[in-house]
Amino acid sequence: MSDTPQQPSVLFVCVHNAGRSQMAAAFLTHLAGGRVHVRSAGSAPAETVNAAVIDALAEVGIDISAEVPKVLTVDAVQASDVVITMGCGDTCPVFPGKRYLDWQLPDPAGQGVDAVRPIRDEIEQRVRALIDDIAVAADA
Repeated sequence: MSDTPQQPSVLFVCVHNAGRSQMAAAFLTHLAGGRVHVRSAGSAPAETVNAAVIDALAEVGIDISAEVPKVLTVDAVQASDVVITMGCGDTCPVFPGKRYLDWQLPDPAGQGVDAVRPIRDEIEQRVRALIDDIAVAADA
């Protein structure tokens, strides 16, 4: 173990882990600069990440073309300080002591890049606010 303070850990969950949760994880990884441990998963993961999501993030300089949807596990939830759900309903296991947030966002599945851009921008704003919130909590 290291002597550095424990990094906060955030898990983003949506059904397919192909759109919203991938975008949120990418933004948090990009904007937090290694200060936050980031995970994303889906309750019923898709085969691939949504191509329009990959394109929309590439427009803002974030490359997620190598990402693959991951299955949600109990271990991932237990290892996270904050769990943010995005339309996965009751499939996310709930554990005492975890902080849960539910972000109501449109599903980019089946949408073109023009429809994904506003979702991407909303996720970026929420992630920026989350970073500020986590930093305050971590410093408290």
